[in-house]
Amino acid sequence: MTTEHASALNTDPATAASGAQSPGRDTAGVEARRRRTFAVISHPDAGKSTLTEALALHARVISEAGAVHGKAGRKSTVSDWMEMEKARGISVSSTALQFNYDDCVINLVDTPGHSDFSEDTYRVLTAVDAAVMLIDAGKGLEPQTLKLFQVCRHRGIPVVTVINKWDRPGRSPLELLDEIEERIGLIPTPLYWPVGIAGDFRGLLDRSDGGFVRFTRTSGGATVAPEEHLDADAAAAREGDVWESAVEESELLSETGADHDQEMYLAGQTSPVIFASAMLNFGVRQILETLVTYAPPPHARDGVDGTPRHVTDPFSAVVFKVQAGMDTAHRDRLAFMRVVSGTFERGMVVTHAQTGRPFATKYALTVFGRDRNTVDDAYPGDIVGLVNANALAPGHTLYSDPRIEFAPIPSFAPEHFAMISARSAGKYKQFRKAIDQLDTEGVVQVLRNNARGDASPVMAAVGPMQFEVVTARMQSEFGVETVVNNLGYTVARETDKASAPGLDRQRGVEVFTRSDGVVLALFSDKWRLQYIEKENPDLTLRPLVAASD
Repeated sequence: MTTEHASALNTDPATAASGAQSPGRDTAGVEARRRRTFAVISHPDAGKSTLTEALALHARVISEAGAVHGKAGRKSTVSDWMEMEKARGISVSSTALQFNYDDCVINLVDTPGHSDFSEDTYRVLTAVDAAVMLIDAGKGLEPQTLKLFQVCRHRGIPVVTVINKWDRPGRSPLELLDEIEERIGLIPTPLYWPVGIAGDFRGLLDRSDGGFVRFTRTSGGATVAPEEHLDADAAAAREGDVWESAVEESELLSETGADHDQEMYLAGQTSPVIFASAMLNFGVRQILETLVTYAPPPHARDGVDGTPRHVTDPFSAVVFKVQAGMDTAHRDRLAFMRVVSGTFERGMVVTHAQTGRPFATKYALTVFGRDRNTVDDAYPGDIVGLVNANALAPGHTLYSDPRIEFAPIPSFAPEHFAMISARSAGKYKQFRKAIDQLDTEGVVQVLRNNARGDASPVMAAVGPMQFEVVTARMQSEFGVETVVNNLGYTVARETDKASAPGLDRQRGVEVFTRSDGVVLALFSDKWRLQYIEKENPDLTLRPLVAASD
């Protein structure tokens, strides 16, 4: 299928009538059809950051790839820029990369893999049109991958599956496909089939034409792997039984109906599958080609009142992430927005839906890892960083008339709680500023009550590694050394001011106010919660959104 054909299948209804639109609206529609905005999701250590860099390498926006925990002499990945990420070899913060490939503009968001950062990944999935689900060939589907796939299914995000690390010993390809279908109900439809078992990756059988794409290793996988394209006869002569086995398995897939169907893919019923080795850069071009050809371009998004905002409507955008400290030379904060509709022009004055106030966009950037470049215009699907946007938080909406407000991004139910304070009283001012900034970014939720005061707020998090990020950033960005004491609470419930005094009198319970004004009651354990609910049915206690939902 051609790029134009795939795009035509997914054109925003308002764009179809472009002949009757103004030139500005037509430009937004044309540019939107060129955009592919997607996230890479997986369990930790499946190779997300390595794949992100390999995709950038194949798009020729970098000249040499690296791996976070690769061989000596290789560079750190462009998407992992925090010292903590480089040291641990994992992503703990989402990053956005934009580059061109063929006639398309790729907006790629690399997400944290560790379950402690599920909330950050969820925010990213509110800003993309498709996802690449990365699976380790040796481990198959893992818990975090399953959770993230469920988020994609809930949000109607179509998924391309990449079975990574085929250069290492692993499971059989048919076994992996069976697991995908049985455990998540997604029908896998391979576009390419591996030639050679896991650990003996010779190339890919292109199921669209029956040809063979043979790869050649490069030193350390640092450059694009050369490809040799052979027809079926030449492949059989070259690879013998290994090729014949691949052909037989591909024919078996066709007999069972495991061939790509665009409508079923967009409906979330099937998933195109590609086998690859991101470390060796095998199969990476095929991933890019698949995204360009089949992944949907930007489309209409409904506001909170159900009104659709089409890509050709006046400008609107949703903020999905706020991040500071990306560049030690700048003490600014970037609010990342996904353009939903219209054309963004740097310097335009728009409206902040949450406050109703005008918002100037003088300083706007596109980002590539830590690198930043001024952007003058952007279109639906693009990710733009707004500098020093102190009024913005994840879930906020910006728009040009007519008014639109998109649904807020929910905060997850925290399961870990710790009190934090500055080690030195002389650093209180910097401490307070740092806590407020990290709270606004959504790194942790910050809770306060009168008993503890502002000098010792409580951090609430989905996972304890979030606390490590806070302490590391407090030290590196603000020069504040902190003391963290874990608290003996494990369950949080939303309550209200009327119920707060009654809950505060209970043993094993403490009531706080979150920075967004939500009142939370913390309980020592679920049994304590159940007892209090039974004995005090008049008290308001509402569950929060769980990270596993």
